[in-house]
Amino acid sequence: MAKKLGKRMRQKQVRKNKWYEFQDKSFKYIALAATGIGVLVLCVLLYDVFFDGFGRLDWKFFLDSSSRKAKNAGIYAAMGGTLWIMALTTIIAFPIGIGAGIYLEEYNKKGRLSNILEVNISNLAGIPSIIYGLLGLEVFSRTLMLGDTAITGALTLALLILPIIIVSTREALKTVPYNLREASFALGASQWQTIWHQILPASIPGIVTGAILAISRAIGETAPLIVIGAATYITSVPKLPNESFTVLPIQIFYWIGKPQHDFQVNAAAAIIVLLGITFVMNGAAVYLRYRWQKKVKW
Repeated sequence: MAKKLGKRMRQKQVRKNKWYEFQDKSFKYIALAATGIGVLVLCVLLYDVFFDGFGRLDWKFFLDSSSRKAKNAGIYAAMGGTLWIMALTTIIAFPIGIGAGIYLEEYNKKGRLSNILEVNISNLAGIPSIIYGLLGLEVFSRTLMLGDTAITGALTLALLILPIIIVSTREALKTVPYNLREASFALGASQWQTIWHQILPASIPGIVTGAILAISRAIGETAPLIVIGAATYITSVPKLPNESFTVLPIQIFYWIGKPQHDFQVNAAAAIIVLLGITFVMNGAAVYLRYRWQKKVKW
């Protein structure tokens, strides 16, 4: 009797193991199929964009500004505005975001207020970008009377990416072993000396990677800049931060809305340029992370 019972239990366990194995294989193939579908759709979209726009890429396209004639239109003004926005957003967001991340991780005492602050910062990273556009319109454009200028766009995008930079900075600081802090304190270093000379150099790869990826996200944002009133048609690059501007995403948005096929070709070419900038920034983030990780030894 005991032998039969043991045999049944073993058979039951074998059936369970087979069922679990079937589930594992099924999930593997389902996940593979989902990934394949996503990659296939992306490849089709990229092929369509490159097929339409690659032939339009030449020096004239880069050196001409927007025009009502598609063949004379280019991205000179949009590229200049994009560089302005990238530079100003970096100058504003990096020091504030990294400083806030250092304070929250190294100085802030744990408590109810601290927990509420941390939860809100994490939630801010998931808020739709158009909400930041409405905030920038009311605070920067109207209340501070900055208007639809490059500095307004940069401040709005800086707000958009601040939560990302803060969170990535904190995560990078958490990766530094606590033994490094203890060793620094044991040698008589103050908390700031420990942060500046030990923790920050060790966490730079993660901080820089998160910051560059945040900026690359800001480059592709259109909704908040449209809300604050960025120009859809402009023929000159702003010389000062308090001048009107446009950026590549808005230029693409403007061209796609045109019924003429040639404008659609221009939009495809501008998309290729925008993708190139994004890929270069992401590649730079990966390269810098890899390079600094080789230098940092714990």
